[in-house]
Amino acid sequence: MTAVAVKYPEIKELGAEVLAVSTDKVFTHKAWHEQELVKMVEGGIPYPMLADPNGKIGTLYGVYDEDAGLNIRGRFIIDPDGIIQAAEILTPSVGRNPEELLRQLKAFKHVRETGEATPSGWCPGDPTLKPGPDLVGKVWEVWKPE
Repeated sequence: MTAVAVKYPEIKELGAEVLAVSTDKVFTHKAWHEQELVKMVEGGIPYPMLADPNGKIGTLYGVYDEDAGLNIRGRFIIDPDGIIQAAEILTPSVGRNPEELLRQLKAFKHVRETGEATPSGWCPGDPTLKPGPDLVGKVWEVWKPE
C-alpha cells in the first residue's frame, strides 16, 4: 500500500484511481493509518481504504477466502467502462510491483487511445502492433522478444 502511495501522483496523472479494500473495519484502518502508515509515507495513504468486513466485494472479485474471513491480496485494473482489464493475485509474502502497475496503466491508456496493441513488456516509446490483416504472419517483423 505504501509503495503505491508513493506512486499515487503518477497514477492520478494517468487518469486512474486507487481504492484499497480489506475485510478490516473502518476503525482498524484508521488505527493502522495513524499508528503505522503515516510513519512510512509522509501524510499517509492518499487514497481511500474501504471496509469489506463480510467479504462481499472480495467475493465479487474472486479473492475472498471464506475460511480465513480475509480478502487475498490482489490488484485489479478496471477500465472507464467498468471492465476488468488486468488482475494480479499474490500470496501475502510476495510484494507487488508498483512500477509494473504504472507500466500496465500506460499500456492500457495507449491501447485505448490508439487502438494499437502493446507487446509483452511494452513501455512508452517501444514499438507497438497495429492489429489488422496486414499483421497476420508478420508479427515477427515488428516485434522481437528480448
